[in-house]
Amino acid sequence: MEIRAAADADLAGINDVYNHYVRTHQATFDLEPIALDARRTWASHYTATGRHRLLVAVDGTTVLGYATSSVFRDRPAYDRTVETSVYIAPDACGRGVGTALYDALFTALTDEDIHRAVALIAVPNPPSIALHERFGFTKVGQITEAGWKLDRWWDITWWEKPLN
Repeated sequence: MEIRAAADADLAGINDVYNHYVRTHQATFDLEPIALDARRTWASHYTATGRHRLLVAVDGTTVLGYATSSVFRDRPAYDRTVETSVYIAPDACGRGVGTALYDALFTALTDEDIHRAVALIAVPNPPSIALHERFGFTKVGQITEAGWKLDRWWDITWWEKPLN
């Protein structure tokens, strides 16, 4: 497995991973699969250096998963806070891909001027909670019945981690 900054050639695989969760899981509250052109626009906001990264785990040309550090909110006072996320291909779950991606992401962000990382987890999601706790995130809040998907209401939990 190789972990690196994502390239344009990875976007179809990244999109396949994400769209799996759109169709089958509460991990994202998107309800319709994302088109590849929209994924390209989304990816254009990430850089190889700086606060906002898109890392990919690959085995050859197969995307095993990806992790991001994204703009938390678009107001300037939030600039030193990032929202992180990680998505793993269903057949790569349980193989340490998420741990390797988050390790690489937080290592890459070490020298960046970031004060806080936040993550949003729709619950229940024990693997995601375990991953975030492993990386020092703590739960700071919960919103009940925040999203309707897959014929039911889902709660969301907010997590945070101090950085740098």
